[in-house]
Amino acid sequence: MAREFGIAPMAKALLSDAPPSGRDLAAGPVGTPQLALFCSSMAVHRALCVAGLAPDEVLGVSFGEIAALTAAGVFEVAEGARIACLLAHQLARCPGGLTLLATGEAGAAALLRRTGSPELALACINGPDETIVSGPLPRLRALEEHAKRQDVPAARLRLPFSSHHPSLTGPADAFAAAIGPIDGRPARVPVRSAVRGGLYRPGDDVHRGLADCLIRPMRLPPVLRQVTAGGDRALFFEAGTGRALTRSIREVLPPEAAGAHAPLADPDFPWPGPDEPTPRPPHAALATRTALWSQHDDHAHATAR
Repeated sequence: MAREFGIAPMAKALLSDAPPSGRDLAAGPVGTPQLALFCSSMAVHRALCVAGLAPDEVLGVSFGEIAALTAAGVFEVAEGARIACLLAHQLARCPGGLTLLATGEAGAAALLRRTGSPELALACINGPDETIVSGPLPRLRALEEHAKRQDVPAARLRLPFSSHHPSLTGPADAFAAAIGPIDGRPARVPVRSAVRGGLYRPGDDVHRGLADCLIRPMRLPPVLRQVTAGGDRALFFEAGTGRALTRSIREVLPPEAAGAHAPLADPDFPWPGPDEPTPRPPHAALATRTALWSQHDDHAHATAR
């Protein structure tokens, strides 16, 4: 799979004691960071399953929907890897960037109005005090300057593309067409999408759903609340390389409604030994997080509720 896209095999590097940094991966051929993030998410998901934390439900967040659908059995791992690489080639056609704002959706919308640029779009609502804006670089610079004057912290993400922007219909349609021949299968567990705003239903077009992540905004808080709407406490396990979604879950959901952990980012996470099986919680769910949320990380999460 990697060789098809000109990417050198990376399993040995990813599993080494000194794995490549995000900067190292970004210096590789197109698709290298996305393939590495997808594979890392799937590896941690499988480790969680072996540890007795197989998910009851998966939640995909933007790029993370690929890993979520794969974890749910809609795609085989090789197919998910191919989809990740095909998306990367479309992202290379999405000029612009993304800026993180330390304010909620209402505050970000007010900043956009004051900036007065229709070329900017609200891309991701991560939590009550964190949003991401997508658009052309000059317009983002103007937004960042305006945010500074309003005492709103702003940071440009180290991602050389825009996403979640309504102008990207061309790359989105091309991506949907490229992955169309990859047949999906019925999901083994429910799949929830932060871009769709809810569950994929039988018969829904998952290929179009993945493509819509390029053009539609992502709103995480209401989807997290859906997971806990039944009243049972949820337990989230972040199966990616960081802890940003864990932090957001803790900000959105009260402790009595959900717990959240980032096993790969926590050196003290109690992974069981080969002769120490972990008792499985009553329920589990997997959620995947987008690379657009932080500078280098994409995240996949498993939750138990």
